[in-house]
Amino acid sequence: MSTIVEIESVSKRYGAIDALRNVSLRIPSGVTGLLGPNGSGKSTLIKSLLGLLRVQSGQGRVLDYRWPLDARLIRDHIGYLPEDDCYVAGLLGIESVTLMARLSGLSGREGLRRSHEMMDYCGFGEERYREVESYSTGMRQKLKFAQALVHDPPLLILDEPTTGLDPDQRLAMLHRIRHLATEHGKSVILSTHILPDVQTVCDHVVILVDGTVRVTDTLESLSRPIEPTMHLKTVGDPSELIRLIQEAGHVVRHDAETNALRFEGVDPEHAGVLWQMAASSNTAIRSFEPAVNSLEQIFMDVAAGKTLAPPSIAQGDSRADS
Repeated sequence: MSTIVEIESVSKRYGAIDALRNVSLRIPSGVTGLLGPNGSGKSTLIKSLLGLLRVQSGQGRVLDYRWPLDARLIRDHIGYLPEDDCYVAGLLGIESVTLMARLSGLSGREGLRRSHEMMDYCGFGEERYREVESYSTGMRQKLKFAQALVHDPPLLILDEPTTGLDPDQRLAMLHRIRHLATEHGKSVILSTHILPDVQTVCDHVVILVDGTVRVTDTLESLSRPIEPTMHLKTVGDPSELIRLIQEAGHVVRHDAETNALRFEGVDPEHAGVLWQMAASSNTAIRSFEPAVNSLEQIFMDVAAGKTLAPPSIAQGDSRADS
């Protein structure tokens, strides 16, 4: 898998405050979720990659360009959706997108064509001919997305793209992000605090805490328990089934309220033995599925300073490989 971002030993200070502390990081192609509590350095990292902030130390590569030496070329090949509104008062929606197209080097006719195409893609109708000041928060988010896409960049950096969207708009936005990655080969860095959005569209996860990379891994790997674990819900008393599972040498945890069982040491490929135990104990099974780690719990643990099992950890000045 190709690498779209590779940086080493990046530090950024604001006076006495270390916003980024000796960060080394690789981000592969695909969709990567950038997570972290407030003040963790996410926005500083994004603006540094774009060349909008000057760092005290560090170097690397973004796409095929040297970073930070080729910052202008890097910006030309990135579509950026900022968290804050940034529109020119008095412009219509279509004029706002066309302005971004012209600033990106497209001709007037081609820029206008691309602008209409991207506004169609983002779900705009006749409201593209209204002034941006009249737009709702959700419409402004879609406008910024169209502006980020208009010059057809290979890499998108999206900062809180679903903020202000209603549930249907949010799902549509996430579908567009996934569609761009899977059908058009775009790579996306998605900075968000909405963990379900990450679980819906991301292939990889990076977690920043206090200006350092604490976790970088695939979402699939993070979701997988260290030891194979199954979740099972039963109808009625599961006591006999629990006894049989424990006699087989497995650890069982029972939630009496829901009659849910969590047992370790059995992977889905060998789940047939559990069905046999359920039949032997006359226990009716309501649901049966592999257990996954909660991304929310992982995030809370990392933010609290707890250590996860390797290889999901990258602390201090260690290199963060995905």
